Amino acid sequence: MIPSKISSIHLIAVCGTAMGAVAAMLKDTGFDVTGSDSGVYPPMSDFLASKGIDIKDGFSADNLAHKPDLVIVGNAVRRDNPEAQEMFRSGLNYCSMPQAINHFLVNGKKALVVTGTHGKTTTSSLLSWILYEAGLDPSFMIGGILKNFNSNYRIGNGDYVVLEGDEYDTAFFDKGSKFLHYNPFMAILTGIEFDHADIFKDLAHVRTVFGRFISGMSEQSTLFAYDKTPPPAPPRNGEGSFLYRCHLIKYGKQQDSTWQLSSFSPQPPITNFEIVKSGKLFGKFRTKLIGEHNLLNAAAAIGVADAIGISSDIIVRALESFDGVKRRQEVRGQIRGITVMDDFAHHPTAVKETIRAVKPFYPDGRLIAVFEPRTNTSMRQVFQNVYPLCFDDADLICIRKPSRLDKVPESERFSSEKLVEDLNAQGKTAYHFSDTESVIAFLSEHAESGDVILIMSNGGFDNIHDRFLIHPAASSDMFQKKAALH
Repeated sequence: MIPSKISSIHLIAVCGTAMGAVAAMLKDTGFDVTGSDSGVYPPMSDFLASKGIDIKDGFSADNLAHKPDLVIVGNAVRRDNPEAQEMFRSGLNYCSMPQAINHFLVNGKKALVVTGTHGKTTTSSLLSWILYEAGLDPSFMIGGILKNFNSNYRIGNGDYVVLEGDEYDTAFFDKGSKFLHYNPFMAILTGIEFDHADIFKDLAHVRTVFGRFISGMSEQSTLFAYDKTPPPAPPRNGEGSFLYRCHLIKYGKQQDSTWQLSSFSPQPPITNFEIVKSGKLFGKFRTKLIGEHNLLNAAAAIGVADAIGISSDIIVRALESFDGVKRRQEVRGQIRGITVMDDFAHHPTAVKETIRAVKPFYPDGRLIAVFEPRTNTSMRQVFQNVYPLCFDDADLICIRKPSRLDKVPESERFSSEKLVEDLNAQGKTAYHFSDTESVIAFLSEHAESGDVILIMSNGGFDNIHDRFLIHPAASSDMFQKKAALH
């Protein structure tokens, strides 16, 4: 329902990472863009303000009083949202976010879609940077801000557009996954695990959705799939399965995979690694990315880049100059010899792999893991017995009580207190906190010079990073003397 003539566009729930990118992209294209949201936080709020986009705090029918030509509805918006109700009452044209991306950004370009439970943002960001370094002038729309561009979107004139394909539902009026709206020229599947417990029943349900995506790919398209998670066989008419039409290429560490991560060695602040293609050395690479999981993401991006004709020399140069993504193992600052790192990890696998990746890069001090269960899945009991197995490489663990438990039925709620009990029972040193202020006070008292504080949350975590860095106790003479003693 996108009209042919558009001047003004309003986005409901504009401060989500992807929605914010769409808003900025439309503003750059020349549209009059407005938006609304509730509970905004940096870096997206700052990013949109820098673009001159008028954001209303809170949802109200009055925000649509100017009668925009098109309303883009984010998937966080419910049918009873006052702006959604006003949109229907006024008969305004509306669409979902992926529909808008297809219409305004893809628009005939060859789509390179990155999907999977983990690693989508890093993989799609790296692939975009490789294309850019190759002079292919790509467009992209990604769920994180690329440091090389200081943006999570780009409007290029080249033939390719890189998209992060999310399995979460599209909108309240379209409960299908977002990535089902895209028609990939090539796609990456980084792996499939259970997540999004608020919309998926179990792992089989998740695999079926990915199966629908893959089965929709044409014979001319190519899928690069992580070899540890084979593509699911989607159902047909409720029983049986059918073969995929697309060309399948596997990557990972298995011997029969076309693209293999053969070896790697951390040499802080760089990781050296080698990639093998079809049994022969393809290239030796250096990257600022850390952890085996990120090197596997790199292997996927390298495979796609090679498939579209980018030389290994250019790929080597791009890997070394890639600066990463904000909120992915991002160092937010240092004080008194203490490093504060921010990461988006929230799923158990991501928490475990992130801690395991960071530890070797800071061997001289303790790794203090600070975790906020905040997603609709992590606030549920579904991973209650899994999270205790994810902090093995942490020296000190701080768990904050979820701040949005009221959104979860009481019988289904995750217990952060039990997680701490289980960790301590395993011989770990773990503490529970009811609010962010208590975490900051604890860190200010107990963190020592040489420590790394790894803060993991998919949200702003009450700006804990900056608040710790300017906390009076952390910068006091007493703190400095205490650090010197150690």
